[in-house]
Amino acid sequence: MKRPLGIFDSGIGGLTVLKEIIRVLPEEDTIYLGDTARVPYGTKSPDTVIRYSLENARFLLKFEIKALVVACNTASAYALQRLSGEIAVPVIGVIMPGVKKAVEVTRNKKIGIIGTDGTVRSNAYTNAIKALAPDMSVFSKACPLFVPLAEEGWIDNEIAFLTARDYLSELRDKEIDTLVLGCTHYPLLRNVIAQVIGQEVSLIDSGQETAAEISKVLKERNLLDSNPHTEPSRKFFVTDSPERFIQVSKKFLGTTLDKVEKVDMMQYNIHNPAV
Repeated sequence: MKRPLGIFDSGIGGLTVLKEIIRVLPEEDTIYLGDTARVPYGTKSPDTVIRYSLENARFLLKFEIKALVVACNTASAYALQRLSGEIAVPVIGVIMPGVKKAVEVTRNKKIGIIGTDGTVRSNAYTNAIKALAPDMSVFSKACPLFVPLAEEGWIDNEIAFLTARDYLSELRDKEIDTLVLGCTHYPLLRNVIAQVIGQEVSLIDSGQETAAEISKVLKERNLLDSNPHTEPSRKFFVTDSPERFIQVSKKFLGTTLDKVEKVDMMQYNIHNPAV
């Protein structure tokens, strides 16, 4: 089916999820929306995150997307159920794929979760893990400074190591054997996190697991690209400062973007009955 996948994030971190989607499904068309005018979502109330998510979805639906990927942990935590109930296409978040993998690989049933304040405060990962496997012990830690470190490219210097040691020390004391990277920025700091938490701890990249889940859903619903030999389309939209997005995007996506368009989300405000 020659229709695009729609992906949205609160900003730029979701590009790590898009990178994995392109790796797993290179022939699929994609449309990415970064809500850079309203980032971060992690400090917003659940109601606000739900409203922003519905507006983002409304924008992407105008492109006749065949599936919606919520490439934001906070939006996945607060808005996924509402989105799934109101949108006619499959909706895939980044939390459950990572949770399933963590439960699968843990050996001592002690799982750590790191994420933004909003994601940790929501208890979305803990609740999902406990629903799948009630006997698991789950330990969460908010690591907000990892986000600016990733965006600045400070992913392997002394500041990154000091920050990681401060954040991760209590998780090491819990003797976890599995750690979920519960923020799309965190894969950029994977090497630092691995060295600090210990090489014996399995790191779960939710982006990788989400891409695998999307592939599975598309196959099950017969939604894979029906004309795989055409050049895939990649479109990028932001709600503020395309220049900044282009500047930082290479760190997350691994390639420089040629064109990023700015969109006014007021057109898609859910309180506007005219839309």
